[in-house]
Amino acid sequence: MRADLTKRLAPDELWELVAPLLPSFAARPQGGGTAPRDERAVFTAVAYILTSGCAWRYLPESFNVSPATAHRRFSVWTEAGLWRGLHRAVLDELGARGLLDWSSAIVDAASVRAKKGGLADRSESSDHDPADRGKKGSKLHVLSEGQGLPPVVAVSGANRPSPGPLIDRRYDVNADMGPTAAAEQRAAAGRAPVRAGNLR
Repeated sequence: MRADLTKRLAPDELWELVAPLLPSFAARPQGGGTAPRDERAVFTAVAYILTSGCAWRYLPESFNVSPATAHRRFSVWTEAGLWRGLHRAVLDELGARGLLDWSSAIVDAASVRAKKGGLADRSESSDHDPADRGKKGSKLHVLSEGQGLPPVVAVSGANRPSPGPLIDRRYDVNADMGPTAAAEQRAAAGRAPVRAGNLR
């Protein structure tokens, strides 16, 4: 079963992007301890948890990775910026292949309620949405290209207007992708670069 899941969750093309981004394993100077796990197996287990919604403690034994190891490695990778780096690497690869559609861009947002509070930004009155009525919770903001792929994602308080956090981050989407393939694609078509600031 794990071989099938590895092909689906960590196929060779994806693993080639992931492997260089993983923090290197440092052996304990005093020796001993457990041998490092196969990184691809751990990545597959973590990807399974993140895509299935399975609780860490219920990670199937067929992965040959303990729930504690999977969660610990997830935490280390998150701290090291793996997910942001992987997002960018995937966009780089798609851009280099000409598989991103910059003919249009869409901004959308979804609010998540937090009855006991939550992420909110009321530091400046200009940031408030007049219709927020003191909303508690978080808002997920996404900028998508023409096919629905999300080059930019941001999280803010539920009381922020939708494009605000994307504009605040001053993203040049093409620059954030890395290579200039997408920018060249837009220039060849006579279109200006997509910038979050243009979405007001």
